[in-house]
Amino acid sequence: MNSLPTALATSSPSAVAPPREGILAALWLPTRADGQLDREALGRHLAFLRHHGVHGILALGSTGEFPQFDLAERKRILECVAELAHPLPVIANISDIRPRAVAELGRFARQIGLPAIAIMPPGFFPSRQDDLLAHFLHAADAAQLPTFLYNFPELTGTRIDLPTVEAFASRAPMAGIKQSGREFTYHRDLIALGARHNFVVFSGADTRLPEVFSLGAVGCIGGLVNIAPDLMVHLFNVCRRGQPGDISPAFERLREIGEVIDRLTFPLNVAAGMEARGFDPGEAKAVVSASSHRLYQELVADLSSRLRAWDLD
Repeated sequence: MNSLPTALATSSPSAVAPPREGILAALWLPTRADGQLDREALGRHLAFLRHHGVHGILALGSTGEFPQFDLAERKRILECVAELAHPLPVIANISDIRPRAVAELGRFARQIGLPAIAIMPPGFFPSRQDDLLAHFLHAADAAQLPTFLYNFPELTGTRIDLPTVEAFASRAPMAGIKQSGREFTYHRDLIALGARHNFVVFSGADTRLPEVFSLGAVGCIGGLVNIAPDLMVHLFNVCRRGQPGDISPAFERLREIGEVIDRLTFPLNVAAGMEARGFDPGEAKAVVSASSHRLYQELVADLSSRLRAWDLD
């Protein structure tokens, strides 16, 4: 086996710093019937996100359905997102079950000047924590970029345990971690560890932002940002930055949006929410049953009426 690096370089050709706080869109990727990225639809959506003040983008995350794309497609998507999202910082999720693909995507992210990468457990096969650490160090060593760990055990099948996070932070240029999934209390331990090791914690708990900020998380990287960036940026400004304002309407509406779309499985529910907001989410990347299609249409109609009532259509 290859020996693991004891220290990793942090130099980067990118002039953009990794985001240290804010509302970041876990970006939905609209595709055509042939499976290729719909550049025009993506450009309209990114313009909408910039207009509403989001602070950055996570490209090819779970909301972006990265397993649906081959390596060449993922590279083209990263280039396209970096171009269309400018000047927003773009974090490249380079997660893959294949170490060679992880390394290649990491080097590519550096080559095109992205400020940071994100990496999840490899998925499918179970992983020991020592092997997770080796996988993450391999990714960071290849990319030579600040790195965000990405904990979402409900999708990957493996939790990134606290000692693994600490070991990685001690040996690599760790920028932060995205904490997603049902284990909300894990935010506390990660935030305390981040304070000791100078990394930040972003949450995937889109509908619980006041709690997230009260714990000390610096922001949110979430799928709902695609649907309601205005509500989420408002909550960030009031709860995190201390700007004057009432959080109740935005918080209640965001919670209501979450309840509506949670009737359908992730990430297809994000597409339904985007369509309700007036965007073309493109063709489904996976096979969708007739019953899920009917539920999708019901969600679009339900959420569209609510958004119109709130003047958010």
